[in-house]
Amino acid sequence: GFEKLGINAVASKAGVSKMLIYRYFGSLDGLVAAYIEQYDFWINFKSNLPDREGLENFIKEMFHCQIAVLRENYTLRRLYRWELMSGNKFIKDLRRQREDKGVWLIEAVSRLSGHPCREVAVIATLLSASISYLALLEENCDFYNGISLQTDEGWEQLQEGIDELISLWISKL
Repeated sequence: GFEKLGINAVASKAGVSKMLIYRYFGSLDGLVAAYIEQYDFWINFKSNLPDREGLENFIKEMFHCQIAVLRENYTLRRLYRWELMSGNKFIKDLRRQREDKGVWLIEAVSRLSGHPCREVAVIATLLSASISYLALLEENCDFYNGISLQTDEGWEQLQEGIDELISLWISKL
């Protein structure tokens, strides 16, 4: 696992000197954080905001994409697990970047939907955290509440549920 990964092993596997890793990334943690930063869904989320009429589909698609990114990138999932147990300056910076993007999205959705930021923040947090948790659990857990985490059908069921929750929430307008 990444918890026991060493700079020497990484340098050897990459065919570079460990000094090169130190020069460009500062440390092994810096290298790992750079990988996460490059592939993290929320840090890299870029999209034109929709108008009010397109907001519901925009939100649904955003969470569908988060699922796809996490399910398709085994290494990223492993690094997220590692990140949960780390608190170094690189990880703190990643979390700050995610937080900045999240606050920006929450404020934008609040303006477009008319829902207060507090409410948008709770909905976004519950959905994104659930997706992240289930994606991290997928490798070691066949089912969660009767839903298969290791099949496309199970994840389609989850997406349908997410879509339903978003539709119900948006319809409150």
